[in-house]
Amino acid sequence: MPEHPTHPAEALAPLRYGDTVLYPPAIPAPAMPLAEIPPGIQYVTLANGTRTLAYTPAPEPLPVRPIPAWAKTTALLAPTVGGGIAAAGYGIAYAAPGLIAMTEALWATVALIAAGGAALLLGRTRRGTARPTTHITQNITATGWFGKATGTIHHR
Repeated sequence: MPEHPTHPAEALAPLRYGDTVLYPPAIPAPAMPLAEIPPGIQYVTLANGTRTLAYTPAPEPLPVRPIPAWAKTTALLAPTVGGGIAAAGYGIAYAAPGLIAMTEALWATVALIAAGGAALLLGRTRRGTARPTTHITQNITATGWFGKATGTIHHR
């Protein structure tokens, strides 16, 4: 490296073990910024220590794996499922007033049954305490096949 001496006497004799280095070795700054280097070219250090731009072999691309069948099926079904959900949403939106009316009618039916049951229970308790029950006994007798029937009724 005669262009970049690291020791004043380096031009005459190489450095030996134990010799002092007065200046650190000078590494030239790259002339082109790293961001502007096109792909396939990079800085390399040669055997004599100089750095230069060189073409590098492009790495072999990875083999392309085929897309699995389940992924294709899922991708094809996704718009269909989404469309079905959207249609169901519109259907529920249109059916909501009818569903509300049906639920109100069902609640009215439940209330009517409950009121009828309550009235029946209240009616039984009042009838048992307010007046006594009437017992009717009826005796009917008849003579012959086409005979006249007579009977008596007893109220208690």
